Amino acid sequence: MKPEEIKASYEIVADAYAAQFFDELSRKPFDRSLLDAFVGDCEGRGPVLDVGCGPGHIARYLSDRGVNAAGVDFAPAMVALARKLNPGIDFNAGDMRALEVADDSLAGIVAFYSVIHIPRPEVAGVLAGFRRALAQDGRLLMSVHGGIGSMHNEQFLGHAVPFEATLFSIGEIASLVESAGFWVDEARQRIPYEFEHPTPRIYVRAHVADWSRGASAPRLDSMPPP
Repeated sequence: MKPEEIKASYEIVADAYAAQFFDELSRKPFDRSLLDAFVGDCEGRGPVLDVGCGPGHIARYLSDRGVNAAGVDFAPAMVALARKLNPGIDFNAGDMRALEVADDSLAGIVAFYSVIHIPRPEVAGVLAGFRRALAQDGRLLMSVHGGIGSMHNEQFLGHAVPFEATLFSIGEIASLVESAGFWVDEARQRIPYEFEHPTPRIYVRAHVADWSRGASAPRLDSMPPP
């Protein structure tokens, strides 16, 4: 499926999605622990963008903990819900394949289960766009569904609309992040909670690598022995 088709599905299921997922962090201690660490990395350093924000619950979590957070989502219906549910936080419609933010302008990007809606051949370009938007030492926290290939359904949240998600191995997504100009600080996988779709959950924490800003990458033959 093309991202525009996914957008059309989310326009239809926006209310159902918010009803099911807006409070999901209350049941996900693993996710909260990673977001709390992300807060520590980004607090006081500048704006953070929640890419594929949905109803805005991730941006809300970050904002409640002192981060200057905003959100962007492909589906205008989701943006309208995010604005309604999270007054005081800035949400806008936009395409993660061409983020409308200045170069080096963000302290952090969080992307929970949004890159899964990008076709595999386009993921590297999306991650390069994230790197472009992040300031020096900018932070990235993202999550994806684990697996092989992709999953496709013709029903989504009780509606007869198509849904498709790109699946990743932990090695594949970590390698893609690294190749986009990031230093991968942590790549972790957990089994799904009992109330989640039964796919492994993969998380990558990373920061903009110095060499991606014009410095030379370290040569292996110049590194000290282990």
